[in-house]
Amino acid sequence: MTFAFQRLGGSDDPVGPRTGRITTGRGEIRTPAFMPVGTLATVKAVSPDEVRSTGADILLVNAYHLYLRPGHALVERLGGVHRFMDWSGPILSDSGGFQVFSLAGLRKVTEEGVRFRSHIDGSEHFYTPELAMEVQAALGVDIAMPLDHVLPGESQFEAAKEAVERTLRWFERCRSARPELATFAIVQGGIHQDLRVMHARAAAAMDAPGYSIGGLSVGESKDSMWAMTEVVTRELPVEKPRYLMGVGSPEDLVNAVGRGVDMFDCVLATRLARNGTIFTDTGRANIRNARFREDPSPVDPGCDCAMCSHFTMAYVHHLFRNAELLGYRLATIHNIRYLVRLTERMREAIDGGRYGEFAEDYLGRYRAVDEGVRREQKAKWVERGRPEGGARP
Repeated sequence: MTFAFQRLGGSDDPVGPRTGRITTGRGEIRTPAFMPVGTLATVKAVSPDEVRSTGADILLVNAYHLYLRPGHALVERLGGVHRFMDWSGPILSDSGGFQVFSLAGLRKVTEEGVRFRSHIDGSEHFYTPELAMEVQAALGVDIAMPLDHVLPGESQFEAAKEAVERTLRWFERCRSARPELATFAIVQGGIHQDLRVMHARAAAAMDAPGYSIGGLSVGESKDSMWAMTEVVTRELPVEKPRYLMGVGSPEDLVNAVGRGVDMFDCVLATRLARNGTIFTDTGRANIRNARFREDPSPVDPGCDCAMCSHFTMAYVHHLFRNAELLGYRLATIHNIRYLVRLTERMREAIDGGRYGEFAEDYLGRYRAVDEGVRREQKAKWVERGRPEGGARP
């Protein structure tokens, strides 16, 4: 399978911002890159053509969810996930490690794999590293993730150490099972710096085509997330792409790119959109708010998406107040385009040698969600009980 990464510009420092290009058999991915999440082979509320209009180079699907329904064998018989969902560009699949481990009382972990009950119908399954790779090979994805042992970021040291060691062993089993797949190594370790360093160094020695940073944005503080991200990127080879799993707030992308991260995914952009929350350069805007009822201006004057190019705040407010499906579509297109456009702006700043100025200006204007509110919101989503799609929540 074709896979190559080339650094094009930016810092030679392992924790500095850089631009690059990933080449796959189905096209190129410009980095830094945001990957819209199409959990079940669809990005919620929008068509593949609408996703293409945002400028996204690559999508993410979730192997766990497609394994359960409609089944990877069916997708393979129908020509693979690209044909199944009508997306001709590159696709990355998460193995579903987080989703399996989020089942809590419905699963049991052994060295061989994870026995769990489906969140759909309660049926029992035994998900192994080999099966995770079988599923992703059947889907025909361009970049695969190994099955990893995921724990909350603030887990105790001994539990996190056991998860790190098992993740290393499982990666070797995944790579042996399907050596033809471009399978990234995932670095775990919670918020324990020595575990992160150990895992990153061991993963780097395995010479994977790329590296994923897992087990972050799962409840720990933002300060801890950035500290652990920097600890990991400092240990990873600069000639390989780095993917921070499940991170998708605009301010997080800017912070992570400054620490040497190349790839991102998250369900946040589309989930917020369906609830009427719009990304702007000054923070999130709730389009349901009464102050937008008579506003004749575009939602984001600097944006070129279908919503901002054609419709006013007042109109989009009207759509959401009346639960019109067009509102969900337009907001989803906008939030994806906003993040893709943010990566475009970051690439331009990096290549122009002014990323530090760009980041300082952007973060100075962007009002991030309060840390307490963010944790409370995420806890509510987790409590709903269904394992969310994407790489991480």
